[in-house]
Amino acid sequence: MTRFVYTAATLSIATLLTCAVLPAPTHAADVSGVQVAEQATVDNQPLVLNGAGLRRKFVFDVYVAALYATTRTEDAAKLINGPELRRLQLTLKRDIDSATLTESLNEGLIANNTPDAMAALQDAIEQFKGLMNQGGEGKTGDTITLDFTPHGVTVSFKGTTLGAVTDPRFGPALMKVWLGKNPAQKSLKKALLGQDS
Repeated sequence: MTRFVYTAATLSIATLLTCAVLPAPTHAADVSGVQVAEQATVDNQPLVLNGAGLRRKFVFDVYVAALYATTRTEDAAKLINGPELRRLQLTLKRDIDSATLTESLNEGLIANNTPDAMAALQDAIEQFKGLMNQGGEGKTGDTITLDFTPHGVTVSFKGTTLGAVTDPRFGPALMKVWLGKNPAQKSLKKALLGQDS
């Protein structure tokens, strides 16, 4: 009897110690059927989910976008222009070729940046288009990851890094597609900023 009590107590202490040492599980948010992780890591730096939402065009679900930052904020200007690392992950909700997606992103660039800024970024934009085109056709569930650093934007497709646009002006210009004055979708902008609908 004494041995049983001792063993049970030992197991209880071991269980408590194990629970204290193991990291808490990272829960995912469900956005339109897509499981969005609460955390991401860029250049060995942990980021937290700032917000996530669904991009729709006409009656079609296009992708679920998830924005990660070093700290949560509703300040769009900080997320656009800040030097901190940020990640925007797009999970496709339908099959789409890279040319169509790139054209849509280019429309967003034009809508949120001046003609002079677009002219100055022409080489960077062409480099970005080239990287996106390397991805080929995207299928439902595929992910496109855009990592924003002070030096530019790194593009990945389905977990494979395609390359980086190394112009430091390109990141803020591209982030405006989602968070600028003329965002791709106003409700998506609010969702990425973590604001209630």
